[in-house]
Amino acid sequence: MRDIAVTLAVFGTLPFILRRPWIGILVWTWLGFMNPHRMAWGFSMSMPFAQIVAITTFVGMMLSSEPKRIPWERETKVLLAFVAWMTVTTIFAVYPSLAWEQFEKVIKIQLMIIVAMVLINTPERLKALVWTIALSLAFYGVKGGIFTIMKGGVHRVQGPPGTFIEGNNELGLALAMTVPLLYFLARGSTHRWIRPAVYAATVLTALAAIGTQSRGALVGMAVMGTVFWLKARHKFLVLLLGVFAILMVWAIMPEAWYQRMATINTYQEDASAMGRINAWWMAFNLACDRLFGGGFETFRYEMFHLYAPDPTDARDVHSIYFEVLGEHGFVGLFLFLLLAVFTWRSASIVRRAFKDHGTLEWMSELMAMVQVSLVAYLAAGAFLGMAYFDYYYNLILIVVVARVIMREAEAGVRQRAAVAPAPVDASGMSERFRRQPERHSVPARAPAGSVPRS
Repeated sequence: MRDIAVTLAVFGTLPFILRRPWIGILVWTWLGFMNPHRMAWGFSMSMPFAQIVAITTFVGMMLSSEPKRIPWERETKVLLAFVAWMTVTTIFAVYPSLAWEQFEKVIKIQLMIIVAMVLINTPERLKALVWTIALSLAFYGVKGGIFTIMKGGVHRVQGPPGTFIEGNNELGLALAMTVPLLYFLARGSTHRWIRPAVYAATVLTALAAIGTQSRGALVGMAVMGTVFWLKARHKFLVLLLGVFAILMVWAIMPEAWYQRMATINTYQEDASAMGRINAWWMAFNLACDRLFGGGFETFRYEMFHLYAPDPTDARDVHSIYFEVLGEHGFVGLFLFLLLAVFTWRSASIVRRAFKDHGTLEWMSELMAMVQVSLVAYLAAGAFLGMAYFDYYYNLILIVVVARVIMREAEAGVRQRAAVAPAPVDASGMSERFRRQPERHSVPARAPAGSVPRS
C-alpha cells in the first residue's frame, strides 16, 4: 500500500512540474530529505523517483519561457570551483572505481543545486523550499521525539535505511540543523493552529536529536543553542523553548545516555574517539604527501598502513573537515571553508538589508536561522563525515537566492529613485529601500520620464 501511495504521489506531480519546473525542485528536495520510498517494503524502494523527477524538471525548464540565469554570486563561483577541483582529484584518485562511483552521487546533488538556483527566484518560491526542507525532516523529528518519550530514551533514534541520514549520528546532525528552520516557520505562521503545531514540532525535533544518542549531535545542539539565542529576536521565547526541551531531556533520558555523553570529556579513554583522531592524522599526512589528496573513498586499510600513526586502526574519518582534507587535499579544504565563510557573510548582508523592510522582513529572520543551521552543521560536522550532505548545500542555495532577491529589489527602488538617489549604507542597501513597505520580488519599472542610472 505504501509503495502505491508513494508512486502515485510522485507521478501525480509530473504534469505540474512540466508546467512549473520549480515545483520539481520541491519534489526532488522532498524525496532527498524525507525519502518516503525508503519507508515502503516493495517495488518503490528501488524505483529511481529522484531521477524521474530530475529529468522531468529539465524538460520543463526547456519548455518554460521563464528567463533562465545562473546567479553568479561569489558562493556560486566557489561552489563550481570546488566541484571542478573534486573532478580533478577524482581523476587522480587512489581508488578510481570507488571514487567515480561516489563522484557521480556528489555531482548529481551539485547539479540540482545549480538548477535550483535558477528556478527558485522569488520570495514565495524560496519560502516554499524552506517549508519543504523543514517539514521533510520534521517528520523524523516528531516521530523520533515521540519515540524517545515513549521508550524513555533507551533506544536510539535512527533514520530510514539506505539514505544519508540512516545512522543515528547522521540523523542527529540533520535534526539539529532543522530546529532553527522550524522555529523560523513557526514565527512566520499566522494561522492559530499552525503556529503552536510547528513550535511543538520544534521541541520534539530537538528532543529527537538528543534521542539519537549521538555525541556529535549533542555538541552541535549545544553550540547551535547558544548562537540560536544570540541570533533570535525574541530571546525569551527561545530561552523558554530551550528550557522546556532541557527539562524533557532531564526527565526522560536514562543513566546510560549520561554515561555515553560523559565520554566527550574523557575521549582519551574511548577507543572510538581515539580511532577518529588516528583517522584525522592519516588524512593530514595524506594531504601533505599528495596535492590532490586520495580522492573519494580513500579511507581504506592500505592508506592507513601508509599514513596513519596506528596502521592497525582503520575506520571512517568522522569529520567533514578531515574528510575533505584527506580526499581533496589542502586546496579542497580551502574551497570548502571559503564557501562556508562567504555563505555566512552573505547571510549577514541580507539579514541587515531586510531587517526593517515590512513585507520582506521575514527574509531577515530566515537568514539568521540559516546561520544558526550552519553553526549546527559546522560544529557537529567536526565529528561526522558528512561533507557532501545535500542539506548544507541547500543552505548555500537559500542564501544565494536571498541575495539575488535583495539585489533585484534594490535595483527596482534605485530605478524609481533615479532622480534623487538615497545614500547607501554599509550593508550595500539603500536607506530608501529599507523603508519600502511594498513587495520588491522583481524590479519595478522606472516612472515615465525618469532616466535610470547605468
